[in-house]
Amino acid sequence: MIGRNLRFVLVFAAFIGLTAALPAAAEEAATLAADPVAEKRLLELSNELRCLVCQNQTIADSNAELAVDLRREIRGMIQAGKSNPEIIDFMVVRYGDFVLYRPPVKGITLLLWGGPLALMLLGIFILQRYLRQRAKRIAADQPLSVDETQRAEALLKEIDHK
Repeated sequence: MIGRNLRFVLVFAAFIGLTAALPAAAEEAATLAADPVAEKRLLELSNELRCLVCQNQTIADSNAELAVDLRREIRGMIQAGKSNPEIIDFMVVRYGDFVLYRPPVKGITLLLWGGPLALMLLGIFILQRYLRQRAKRIAADQPLSVDETQRAEALLKEIDHK
């Protein structure tokens, strides 16, 4: 009885969720058909801006609520007659260089651009030092003295007899 009620609630919730998403999808599809030139500009701009929620996606690729809002805001600026550089500048002023999917190389973003290279070079340096020290330790190993050799042989004979 409880399982049946739970199943009904889950199906009902899924139905409500799907029907709530339909108007947003229909609205976006209607705007795509309304002005293809503006929508092409929107797509170009959306591919240049990073989703602030997903961070590894552009706002064109993201379905996050913030990305949808940013696309809507860009669409409004396009309809208001703003140029692409004006829209990009507005987004950078509002959200910083991080909003750009390919941020410019400057003092603040230098770590972002050079960080991976610096980490790789640091790793190579550390590995090289480790290997040199290891080689020195191996080279420093000296053969056993006569007494040590005799003692080792005696211990091995004891182990063999047991």
